Amino acid sequence: MTDTLGHLVTVALADRFGPWANGISEPERTARLRCLRALTHLICGPRGWTLCDTLERAETDPDALVRSVDELGRLPALDRRKILSSFAHLHRRRR
Repeated sequence: MTDTLGHLVTVALADRFGPWANGISEPERTARLRCLRALTHLICGPRGWTLCDTLERAETDPDALVRSVDELGRLPALDRRKILSSFAHLHRRRR
């Protein structure tokens, strides 16, 4: 997706992490989207269906990529914290 970086300009700086980070390859972005989708499915179940659907679409649709960060923000706070803490743990840098 050559258009992805242009779309990511609309994502707030505070939200440019994970699949919304600048400077990552498309295969890495896809892997991060799939990781977030799996975590959302496992943690939220049906409450996370909209986010899961948007994350899946975001693999090929730059507009869905931008929407997905908003969908994540719409989750109840506890669900969002569980997803983000699990994602951060899985993607922490090793020394």
